[in-house]
Amino acid sequence: MTDELVRDTIAAIGEPDDDALRAARARQGVLTKPPGSLGRLEELSIQLAGIRGTARPRFTGKAVVVFAADHGVVAEGVSAYPAEVTGQMVANFLAGGAAINVLARAAGARVLVVDVGVNDDLASHPDLVRHKVTHGTRNLARESAMTRDEALAAIAVGIEVVAELVAGGTDLLAIGEMGIGNTTAASAIVAVFTGAPAARVAGRGTGIDDATLARKVAAIERAQALHHPDPAAPLDALAKVGGLEIAALAGAILGASARRVPVIVDGLIAGAGALVAAALAPRCRAFLIAGHRSVEPGHGLTLDHLGLRPLLDLGLRLGEGTGAVLGMPIVEAAARLLDEMATFDEAGVSGATARNG
Repeated sequence: MTDELVRDTIAAIGEPDDDALRAARARQGVLTKPPGSLGRLEELSIQLAGIRGTARPRFTGKAVVVFAADHGVVAEGVSAYPAEVTGQMVANFLAGGAAINVLARAAGARVLVVDVGVNDDLASHPDLVRHKVTHGTRNLARESAMTRDEALAAIAVGIEVVAELVAGGTDLLAIGEMGIGNTTAASAIVAVFTGAPAARVAGRGTGIDDATLARKVAAIERAQALHHPDPAAPLDALAKVGGLEIAALAGAILGASARRVPVIVDGLIAGAGALVAAALAPRCRAFLIAGHRSVEPGHGLTLDHLGLRPLLDLGLRLGEGTGAVLGMPIVEAAARLLDEMATFDEAGVSGATARNG
């Protein structure tokens, strides 16, 4: 059933709506402003029109989904924080005290946390979805992080969570994550799909020192030598060197794309999920919006590979979906400009008759 769900979701992903794209471009051309004067906002509004299938897209249900899981590679000494911080931070999210909660409140977005592989039995909470596949991955530097079935199950979690959100009225989605050790797994994924060496991809994550960074690079290189992950076999590569939350992020992108919901992608780890999703279903790239550019070196490589231009560049490297949620008001503003601005005819304003520079 899991195989079938993933396969059917990928098959349901279409192209942006051509009629809506043409109508949005035409409307942008007659709004009360010089053509192109709103820059990226105009381009973004047209992308949103194509995604939603209407020349005047509107958003009424905003949510950020934070997928959480633990990583066996922490045993290699690659993080500044112990593994138990994953569960502790999930509790902080649910209590409303983390950065993502503050920024989501400012954006008017709901925060939903999904336990896809936390090595802790979390207490029930209205904003917690428990879909634990395993209690964390295995150590990717010593063995495959997941089995194929585990990776597929985690992808399915992302698809199912998004399906429920969209059915409940969500029409604009941001994605983020939590998992100590996950920048190592994400960097390994980025190295697979971009072909960049581990030393170029791996960054300082939670603020690691030089010795820890060296161990991180060594762990990725050991994983590459052990598993030989192949970008042409994305599910296999994901299982060997990825993470449960990375798989769920990929599933969320696939699920949202199949339902014509724009996805604002956060930093390195969400970007790794986007690389997997795009390898499985190239059409999903058209539904992606990069919320920001992280200072993690692998994220710039990821954005280049996906052909995405970030909305913001604020020197962030926190994760949690923070950079994605910061992009939400920009996305909403682009849509509202397209929908709510008057045309020259409506406003009784004369259009341009000559171009004098």
